[in-house]
Amino acid sequence: MNDKNRISCVKRSRLLLPVISLAVVICDQASKYWTSHFSGFDEGAYPPFGGHEIIPGFFSLVYTTNTGAAWGMFSGFGIVLVALGVAALAAIYIFRNRLELEKRSMQIVFGLMSGGIVGNIIDRIFLGRVTDFLDLHIGNHHWPTFNIADSAMVVAACLYILIGIFAHKDDKGTVTQGPTATDKK
Repeated sequence: MNDKNRISCVKRSRLLLPVISLAVVICDQASKYWTSHFSGFDEGAYPPFGGHEIIPGFFSLVYTTNTGAAWGMFSGFGIVLVALGVAALAAIYIFRNRLELEKRSMQIVFGLMSGGIVGNIIDRIFLGRVTDFLDLHIGNHHWPTFNIADSAMVVAACLYILIGIFAHKDDKGTVTQGPTATDKK
């Protein structure tokens, strides 16, 4: 690969994080807007009284809001949650070299994480609450209702852990992704 192609490849790979982040924000905000304005779901009502059961006994679309985080933690502390989100985004930027954001896998992880953070910050700033609509449950036992931003952050955290588990050090101590030649022996 010549220098010109290498530079072009590096520039394109640096776009992955913001593109993924923007895609998460757009999907998150569009789905929340649809839920709150066009779904016809009554806020706070779960099947059989509201929402729509997709997989009986397991998954429903509903419309609910919260001013806190999962399980209602920090309810009423929206400004603190916004500040924590902004601090997390700042930390990702400040520690971008240490987080190895030049790697494609880290671009994906932190694109998902950043998009999720921004999606929920937008709700907290402009609505004073976060719209949730994805309801997982087994019978009457419900997981906290969540949204696309929440999903993106959980997927990002899981990917980060998996990448950490499967990252290997070569003979020079350099961390590589996936099995190395010495691991295959």
